[in-house]
Amino acid sequence: MKQFLLTPSAGKRLIAKALINHPAVQYALKSGTLVIVAGTTNGCFAEEILNICGIQDFSRQRFFRGITIPPNKTITTEGRLPDESQFPGDVVISGGVWQRGKSIGEVVDTLSEGDVIVKGANAVDLVHKQAAVLIGHPKAGTAGLALPAVFGRRVKLIVAAGLEKRVSGDLQAIALRLNESGASGYRFMPLSGELFTELEAFKLLCGIEAELIASGGVDGAEGACWIAVSGSDAQEQLAEKIYVSIANEPAFRL
Repeated sequence: MKQFLLTPSAGKRLIAKALINHPAVQYALKSGTLVIVAGTTNGCFAEEILNICGIQDFSRQRFFRGITIPPNKTITTEGRLPDESQFPGDVVISGGVWQRGKSIGEVVDTLSEGDVIVKGANAVDLVHKQAAVLIGHPKAGTAGLALPAVFGRRVKLIVAAGLEKRVSGDLQAIALRLNESGASGYRFMPLSGELFTELEAFKLLCGIEAELIASGGVDGAEGACWIAVSGSDAQEQLAEKIYVSIANEPAFRL
């Protein structure tokens, strides 16, 4: 067994590197449409996948809509920056070609079985491998756009989210409370998709079992997670090699 300490930023990079190898992503990249919904974890994924496509000018600096930042920073009540003029749109790759400037809203009605939407989340239930997203938009934002394609046309939804977003409560019960008439603040939507965290990333990349064993830290390790991996010597060595390559991923800065 080996143990690795992953900061949230390192976890995002690990998830991104693993998702490239996901069979559904590979199929959509070659034979269909891949939609990467803007978000900080997905920004790493978009960066990795566009690099494979030979595209070097993508920037993830403003590749998000709603975000969580410290209370002393300027942000709207919906979790958005006051100035969104630099938002580049989502990353839509169709037939292996990046459709620059497109957003999920412009292409979602054209998606069909075999296509893939990759979206982030704000809450993760590791026990049931489910996720949910905070909702600030009156039409449920990008989640509201994606789910009709998932349920109506069998478009695959992959929910890429780091372990720092884990919660212990039942997501459906949380949704009932936060969406109750008279409640204030964000609404809450459970997502029906394949959850993909650092644990799934290690398994996909190395064929290894991974589990969360501890978490927390200071001085840049806030939100960090201790991961234990178990497998053959070769699998553990590969996991360590991958870990070393992403361990010092810098924190995301606005």
